[in-house]
Amino acid sequence: MDFSSRLLLLLEVVELGSFTKVSDQRNVDRSVISKHITRLERELGVRLLNRTTRSLSLTAAGNEMMNQAKALRALLNETHRLAQNYHAEPKGLLRVSSTTLFGRQFVQQAVVAFQKRYPEVDIELRLDDRVVDIVGEGFDIGIRVGKPKNSRLVIRKIARDRLLIVASPAFIETHGTINTVEQLEALPAAVYAAPGLLLDTFGYRDSQQEHQHLKLNVAYRVNDVELIKKAAVAGNMLAVVTAQMIENEVLDGRLVPIMTTLHLDDFGSFFAVYPHRDAPIKTTLFIDTLKTIVGQEVPTWERNIPNFSALYGGSK
Repeated sequence: MDFSSRLLLLLEVVELGSFTKVSDQRNVDRSVISKHITRLERELGVRLLNRTTRSLSLTAAGNEMMNQAKALRALLNETHRLAQNYHAEPKGLLRVSSTTLFGRQFVQQAVVAFQKRYPEVDIELRLDDRVVDIVGEGFDIGIRVGKPKNSRLVIRKIARDRLLIVASPAFIETHGTINTVEQLEALPAAVYAAPGLLLDTFGYRDSQQEHQHLKLNVAYRVNDVELIKKAAVAGNMLAVVTAQMIENEVLDGRLVPIMTTLHLDDFGSFFAVYPHRDAPIKTTLFIDTLKTIVGQEVPTWERNIPNFSALYGGSK
């Protein structure tokens, strides 16, 4: 490992927060990572990290070296990007970041299809529900829910994602037919929750087309969208979910859309983002592959909900 590689290793250690995480990701012994950082400090003649048994922190010199490492990574990524534009066929490494569920359901399919057609491209897929810094962390493509606010990124829409309200047949049998927002708000519900985020309120249009909000009666908070759906299937509570979350649960009768005349606001759309308008051909071709798998006009997940285009104000 040369000096530049050790400098980039320092950046990786700081971003992941520990030698152990880096060693696991690189599949090498933790001591190897520690030795390279120690050698980098020796070469520079300054201490870069304050180490304890539980944490790492940057020294003032380490913080300056981090800035240099970020600049080096950006320069290397730009160099690779420029070189890729001269290839007639895509090749090299493609780094993709995606939200977890969407990545499991669709990005993984795109990876398999893409590599069958373009075997000279190696792909690294990182699943993470936090907002990843595409440029800073060196990704070629990021998959986001909702239109990104960073105007420096190039944005390409992948597919819409609409909301629906679901409950199990057992839940409906226990609580009866649900016809009003007031009934809905009184019943126990499963919702997504994460630090600083609680999705318990949703917008809709009333019969006078006035914008209103319904607030769910939260009985279960969880930071995994699949578990929200499973909680509804289990029959103890209802849930507001996105169409993308639905697989066969509606088709096989385990979940039933309820309050289908309610004009719910759209949840948002999935977007692919990437750093440069003149992106390497592998970037644009991968996004094309993903759009083919998801569906060019109507996303494939809406086919799992019969007559969905007419539900929840979808045809308006």
